[in-house]
Amino acid sequence: MSISTAHRVRPVTPAGPTESSDDTLREIPLPPYVTGEDVQFALRAVVVHAPQRWSGGTICRNDANPHPCRLHRWGARVLALRGLRDADIDALIERGDPAAPLPPRPSA
Repeated sequence: MSISTAHRVRPVTPAGPTESSDDTLREIPLPPYVTGEDVQFALRAVVVHAPQRWSGGTICRNDANPHPCRLHRWGARVLALRGLRDADIDALIERGDPAAPLPPRPSA
């Protein structure tokens, strides 16, 4: 097989109407269970990869990809698994401190 030959892996099930199959393949996998270190990385990801308004629309402040970028989506999903609501995550992004303490874990 030559180097120029490219193979693409496609998911077996079709993607939903708002999500292409290429986007699904590019998602960062979630950890099997969320550790404190995962939460720290996730917080850093959502703060560093925050949205920024630009002439062409909203982009990622760190890598200029359309917002939300892969790392921002991964961080938000990890924080949601920890039990944070969208409003809590937005407040952390607004604060802009990747080392900020997280709100207390919601009681079960």
